Amino acid sequence: MNEQTPIQATSEDASPKRKGGALRSVFIGLILLLSIAAASAYAGYSSGMQQRQAAAATQTAADIQRQYELGLQDMAAKRYDLARQRFEFVLEQQPDYPGAVDKLTEAMLALNATATPTVVPTPTITPTPDLRGEEELFSQAQAALRDEDWDTAIDTLLTLRKRNPAYQTVEVDDMLYIALRNRGVQKILQEADLEGGTYDLALAERFGPLDAEAKSYRTWVSLYVTGASFWEIDWGQAAYYFGQVAPLAPNLRDASGMTASQRYLIAVQHYADYLMDNKEWCKAEEQYRIVQSLGGDVGKNLTRAHNKCSPPTQAPPPATPTPEGAPENPTPTPENYP
Repeated sequence: MNEQTPIQATSEDASPKRKGGALRSVFIGLILLLSIAAASAYAGYSSGMQQRQAAAATQTAADIQRQYELGLQDMAAKRYDLARQRFEFVLEQQPDYPGAVDKLTEAMLALNATATPTVVPTPTITPTPDLRGEEELFSQAQAALRDEDWDTAIDTLLTLRKRNPAYQTVEVDDMLYIALRNRGVQKILQEADLEGGTYDLALAERFGPLDAEAKSYRTWVSLYVTGASFWEIDWGQAAYYFGQVAPLAPNLRDASGMTASQRYLIAVQHYADYLMDNKEWCKAEEQYRIVQSLGGDVGKNLTRAHNKCSPPTQAPPPATPTPEGAPENPTPTPENYP
């Protein structure tokens, strides 16, 4: 019995140690499993991202190629405007796409040739081939630029570019930039063709960065067009946008013939009336003062808005005079009490 007791005590002391070691092994195993799972998940995520990026790039390239092929089909079907849009999309996505610049030039040339369709039927006439050489076309384009005949310069340069894309490439690009830039400004400032002018400036920007003056014209057009989009819908917004463009380009106008300064005055007048109708007196007064400064007729509205915004302070009633000889009532004091 005495020999068995120590043996039992030793067995009981070793059991917790074995249990602790087993728990540590399980814990370490779990950590290893979690680490392996995390590493696998990260590897899978990275691989998936790479696959998605590769798929997106492949899809974009496929879309570009598809649009280019559709553009060729539109050209064959004489849908030149649609073809132009497709080739512009291709160049926006991939500026060096093979053949896209030439096809865009061809589409623009075809659009210029068919810009004004004839309503009255005419006999079919076989066009006379343009037999002018590259040097002659180049010289004629230079002469058109000197004469500020932008339409002729652009048409001649596009014909030259179509005939021989490699001829005087840098010079032709510079001339196209000048002609498109100046025609765009002319449309904006002289012809009230705001959309056409900004489109020409966008085309010019393909051949070189726009100068600060041309960028200013484009900004003014953007403000004018945005203000016009709120016309008769939100007079406050219309007044805001025309208030920005009118001081800079008061005579800027669109096809309606209304200048920026005229639109600003009308918009502010309507906005002031709107504020008055909604009893926003102080804001209405502010807008009516702007109308007055622009030479507009405010009638009695400015005075009414001012009086409502800052009503006059009422004067205190006059004091009643005391009649001569009337006894003054003394202020009672403790001595006067019986």
